[in-house]
Amino acid sequence: MNAHLERLERRIGEKEREREHKRSNDEEPWSHASRRGHGRDERRSDAESLRANRMEELDHRRPRRRGGRIEARGIEIERWIEEEGPSHSEEGSEPEGDPFHDQRPIGRRNFMEGRRRNEDYDEDYARGPRHQDRGLRKPKIDFPKFGGGDPYEWMDKAEQYFDVYEVPRRDRVTLASFHLEGRASRWWRWIRDLYEKDGKRLGWTAFVKEFMSQWGPSPVVNHHGQLAKLKQEGRVQAYIDEFRLLQTMVSGWSEEALLGTFLDGLKPWLAKELKLKQPARLQEAMRMAEILDQSYGMEKKMSKESFNNKASTSLPPKGPWKGKEEVKKYKERPQHVKKLSRDELQDYIKKGLCFKCGDKWSRGHQCKTGQAFLLDVGSEEEEATSEASEEEDEEEQDHGADFSPREEEAELSLHAMSGVQRPSTMRLMAWVGKHEVSLLVDSGSSHNFINSGIVKKVGLKGATVEPFEVKVASGEKLKCQEVVRDVRMNIQGVRVKADLHVLQLVGLDVVLGNAWLKGLGKVLTDYSTMTMEFKLGGQKKKWTAMSNKEVRSCEANMIEKLCKGGASCYAIVVTGQHQEEDKKEDELEGIPPKIRSLLEAHHDVMKVPTSLPPPRSFDHPIRLKNEATPVNVPPYRYAHFQKEEIERQVEEMLKQGLIRHSTSPFSSPVLLVKKKDGTWRFCTDYRALNEATIKDRFPIPTVDEMLDELHGATVFTKLDLRAGYHQIRMKEEDIHKTAFRTHSGHYEYLVMPFGLCNAPSTFQATMNEVFRPYLRKFMLVFFDDILVYSHSMEEHVKHLEVVLSILEKHHFYIKPSKCAFAQKELEYLGHIISGEGVKVDQRKIEAMVDWPLPKNISALRGFLGLTGYYRRFVKNYGLIARPLTSMLKKGEFEWTPESREAFDNLKRAMTQTPVLALPDFSIPFEVYTDASGDGIGAVLVQQKRPLAFLSKALGPMKKAWGTYARELLALVHAVKVWRPYLLGKKFTIITDQQALRHLLEQKIVTPDQQKFLVKLLGFEYDIVYQPGKENKVADALSRKEGSPMLWAAEGEEPTSMALSGIEWRIWDQIREANKLDARALEIKEKIEASTEGVANYKLKEGLIIYKGYVYVPNVPNLRRNILDHFHNSKEGGHSGWFRTYIRVKHFFYWEGLKAEVKALVAGCEICQKIKYDPRAPMGLLQPLPIPSMIWEDISMDFVEGLPTSKGYEVIIVVVDRLSKYAHFIPIKHPYTAKSVATSFVESGAY
Repeated sequence: MNAHLERLERRIGEKEREREHKRSNDEEPWSHASRRGHGRDERRSDAESLRANRMEELDHRRPRRRGGRIEARGIEIERWIEEEGPSHSEEGSEPEGDPFHDQRPIGRRNFMEGRRRNEDYDEDYARGPRHQDRGLRKPKIDFPKFGGGDPYEWMDKAEQYFDVYEVPRRDRVTLASFHLEGRASRWWRWIRDLYEKDGKRLGWTAFVKEFMSQWGPSPVVNHHGQLAKLKQEGRVQAYIDEFRLLQTMVSGWSEEALLGTFLDGLKPWLAKELKLKQPARLQEAMRMAEILDQSYGMEKKMSKESFNNKASTSLPPKGPWKGKEEVKKYKERPQHVKKLSRDELQDYIKKGLCFKCGDKWSRGHQCKTGQAFLLDVGSEEEEATSEASEEEDEEEQDHGADFSPREEEAELSLHAMSGVQRPSTMRLMAWVGKHEVSLLVDSGSSHNFINSGIVKKVGLKGATVEPFEVKVASGEKLKCQEVVRDVRMNIQGVRVKADLHVLQLVGLDVVLGNAWLKGLGKVLTDYSTMTMEFKLGGQKKKWTAMSNKEVRSCEANMIEKLCKGGASCYAIVVTGQHQEEDKKEDELEGIPPKIRSLLEAHHDVMKVPTSLPPPRSFDHPIRLKNEATPVNVPPYRYAHFQKEEIERQVEEMLKQGLIRHSTSPFSSPVLLVKKKDGTWRFCTDYRALNEATIKDRFPIPTVDEMLDELHGATVFTKLDLRAGYHQIRMKEEDIHKTAFRTHSGHYEYLVMPFGLCNAPSTFQATMNEVFRPYLRKFMLVFFDDILVYSHSMEEHVKHLEVVLSILEKHHFYIKPSKCAFAQKELEYLGHIISGEGVKVDQRKIEAMVDWPLPKNISALRGFLGLTGYYRRFVKNYGLIARPLTSMLKKGEFEWTPESREAFDNLKRAMTQTPVLALPDFSIPFEVYTDASGDGIGAVLVQQKRPLAFLSKALGPMKKAWGTYARELLALVHAVKVWRPYLLGKKFTIITDQQALRHLLEQKIVTPDQQKFLVKLLGFEYDIVYQPGKENKVADALSRKEGSPMLWAAEGEEPTSMALSGIEWRIWDQIREANKLDARALEIKEKIEASTEGVANYKLKEGLIIYKGYVYVPNVPNLRRNILDHFHNSKEGGHSGWFRTYIRVKHFFYWEGLKAEVKALVAGCEICQKIKYDPRAPMGLLQPLPIPSMIWEDISMDFVEGLPTSKGYEVIIVVVDRLSKYAHFIPIKHPYTAKSVATSFVESGAY
């Protein structure tokens, strides 16, 4: 083949030389036309000659196919000759439009490059052929890769590549698909197989269509609408980039339409300037916009916003205010600002000069000097001086005229526009609803204004008014056409209502001007102390303005804006305690005025205590069973960050006087438990001390007897004490027993700590002693829950006055955020109390009332198991439940009207007497708890009769917890919910988790144990183990929710998702697959055709449900993707085959599921690398261990039946198992063990 190519090249070279010789010997120069015609005819003959010679060669030698690819290079040469044709003209000798014209002269160099291209196809094809263009080498361009991203950009680059290297259309799909990667590569394999399956050819046009359909924008996206609505929000360059991107996605827009849309989307001031310039083309308008934004934009912004910059030259300097003299002195300072007229502005734009320094402007330009130019693009009139403005304000104020936008021109001072506090203005913080806003009381502004951004943020509704202009003291005029009526504000405890005009303000949110000030009458303002006194509603009010040095919070977008202007920003961490104090007024929101006044009169009772409580007759004692034996438990180990937190909190308690240093022989460990807000709660583990303590049997009031006293009451207030236990002191002789040890010291409590077993009794005794004259007359006390009740509001004010006075006298403090004042109905001790009487809290029975309709036999069994446990309390239980029990016997789940009625009747019977009993506090309580993979459940029981049910679904994070943690969560949650019943009495907890039996003796090592143990401190209980099959009620309640993931598939609202953190659109994929799979289509047809349905199958929202599980059809990759998610993902964690199988089986079903899971896990590369089987190999026949040295371990065998040689006819083969070296020993028949051993020894094999 190489010889053939060389001959063909020689022939081409000879023809080249012949034409050169003929051209040089021709005396008469050719005309252009004749030369073109001759060249065309000669190229045609050359092409035909080469083609004929090539066909002769092909007759003798045909190419062979290897792997579907033609290897014979001659075919490529012939194709090249046919497609391109030889060219013999020099550069510029052939005119354009010649159909036979080729820009590449044929010679050895070009031909051999084409040859090398074919030889190196696999390596260099992607970089394009190496032919030349008019004697010049074409640029080297790499073909772009695509794995996702902008399909338009990739397709444009691919088309450019094809044009540069003149890639034939038949080769474009191969080349393009070779450079797809990742998701795009997987898509290509799928579309290729799809076309091959249908017997279709995927050409370039079809490829582009399929590619853009997959990776292009969604057809539902209206790019025309997006382009028409596009607005500039940031810099012009970002707006231009977005505009150009959308422009490439639309068609049919004229140049005028694009230009108009671009100008309308710019910021108002920039659009105004460009429209004055009247650009004719879109590109010209974009260039002008960039110039104006870079240079003039900053100056325009400074004219409005720079007043809040302390370095601004438009504000007086710091220091004491000296009145008009200071203003005049400041006005006389030289201002290094050059003014540009309209004509100069246009000239600067035309020449492309910088507005700041006058040098030539370009992108990235930086001014060499600090000179600034003032763009005089508005009125030519001179600005009014500060003195004139103040005089005008005084005159208007003196006249007290009604400033109306239609009668008088509205004005806004510079201070109000910029948000800077100066004399004649007072800056305050106010509340509008639940939003804090900055407010400026400004006599220099004619009207009241509100920032347009705050209107949207707070959700205020504005009303359209006749547009009017607001003149800023700088001369600028702003347009206002909206007002918000009757805006209610809370300013330092004063309720204010005003109409606010909506305006674009900078640096503050609300301005109260003369329109509001004139209604106050006489106002006394002291600017030296920045205070303002006035009368409102007949009461004297006083406001104190914020200091310029006062720090206030700032939102992220404002921080970004300030940082760009060179401002300094500081981050401050605010603790929850200070937030509560700052929002005390907001905590009292919605309270009747009489009650509010009462609370303000007793404001000391709402303070945070800062000192020790006074000694009382009921200070807390600790009496031990054996006083001679101190309780000493070593401290726990803490992480480094916990040590720092412990030190901080100990130091804080020392400063408050709650603890002191100790030398006591007693010691208990401390715990740190993280709160919801991220802070830490300091607790002491007194389990060992409680075990050694003599229990106090102080009588705890019964809830039923207390609630009987509420007859006739209509107004209720519930008070909650702040850190109630810390408001009672320890007996001096027992302080040393509260000692606790940390990593850095030994301390003891001076107040009653949380977690002591007798603390509830002491607290109840103290409350009874303090409020004894009024108990059961108009107040009830159950530990730290105080209830005040009255027959009328007037009576309630008097009763509450008495209670607050007693609390104040005895130094008890309440927490307003947890109190409820003057309510008609509220929750107290698990009951709902109102003027109509006492009702059972629905939370006690909502677990039963909200029980969902069973969706399969398994869920039905769970419901019947719970109700059947209490069947002896339900009259005619068997008759009521018969329709449901018959469904279990049939083995088919078919819901009928009779079964639905039975289901509702059973739920009704379970939530009514005599099933649901009333509590008897003389009988011990029992709490049955259980947890499953879906949720937790519990039931409160007395003498085998239920008092309350509890059921709670688990979230994604808690579902991932282990069994021990979930069971502990169920236990703690039940005790927390039923605290009013369990506190102060010993009760029993029944669980099916054996490890929890030893909770009281276990050493606390995990954060979960620390967190949950703290919530159990102060309760007296025993934990009893009971197998799960005997704990049917709690077990059914924990599994009540069923399969939340299946509910989501069926269109219902799930309580929690089984797969967290992943947007897993598997349901839509299964629905689409059901349309393609033959088996799924067959099942759907049977279900739809049959009136009685198909056994075990049903259709729900496009999904096929088999016995409560979603059927997954057998389509490529769908089942594998599901298995990959449950095994390879973070949730799967590369579990073993059985655990993976259980997870998948919980939601899905298909034939051979178990086998596929086993195959997946067995073939998982990560599992094979990381995991190992710790068990010994099964069976008796096992491989031998590998020897550690040669000839340590050998194997022997006999080779018999050989021809006799020198009397030997048997060979003993001895092989070293490590080196595989063989030794051969000849022996004779007959041989014995002795003879073989002798031969072996004599041969020296050992």
